Amino acid sequence: MDEMKNKNSLHEEDNSIDILQILSALWRKAWIIIVAGVVTAALFFGYTNFMVTPMYSSSVLLYVNNGAVTVGNGGVSISASGLSVARSLVETYIGILNTRTTLEKVAEEAGVDYSYGQIQSMISAEPVGETEIFRIKVTTTDPRVAAKIANTIADILPDRVAEIIDGCSVRVVDRAVVSNNKVSPNVTKNTALGFLIGAMIAAVIIVIAFFLDDTIYSEDYILQTYNIPVLAKIPNLLTEEKDGYGYTEHYGAPTERK
Repeated sequence: MDEMKNKNSLHEEDNSIDILQILSALWRKAWIIIVAGVVTAALFFGYTNFMVTPMYSSSVLLYVNNGAVTVGNGGVSISASGLSVARSLVETYIGILNTRTTLEKVAEEAGVDYSYGQIQSMISAEPVGETEIFRIKVTTTDPRVAAKIANTIADILPDRVAEIIDGCSVRVVDRAVVSNNKVSPNVTKNTALGFLIGAMIAAVIIVIAFFLDDTIYSEDYILQTYNIPVLAKIPNLLTEEKDGYGYTEHYGAPTERK
């Protein structure tokens, strides 16, 4: 049992030494990791800033009304069941929006030369929280075209819903405006991602090179790696040093010192 414990403790010690050696190798080559990160970050920045087409978006807010509204002397009242039905109708209205007939009419009214499939790929719609309001967002390469298509949808969708569903309607809460702020690509995010990728690749290469390197650099390396005592050491004959025997090495050929 004691022998097994000693082996286990020795194995754990070897693992800790390996980790320390790997960290030491990474620290010695830290400049390579930084340079690799900077180079890839510059490549990602250049590609994102000059090669990727920027995208812009505009959105409209629409309100779902299912007719469960009563107007009396006490003012306007909406039942709880009416609100629940209105929320469920949001998904139905989004489905009507994505039909071929609706989107072809949007393209015709907006005067844009896009097919039904192209406009469908530009549009995203989702409810706003737990309300009866839903947002329709249009994303294109031209901010003016995005706003124009979004406002055309706001004009056409209420009539389309009234044609299909009796007693329900859609009202415009907020129309789209032209926005010159890019929604993609994110230059800062892509540049940071490029730095991380470059640094990680360089670190992996350094670690692989560390494991493939079987060169013995000193007696301490043998002690730490293999736990084997050093019995003798061969002097370096390529340097000019005085040894303990009165000799000096010069150009690799030892000569007696007078």
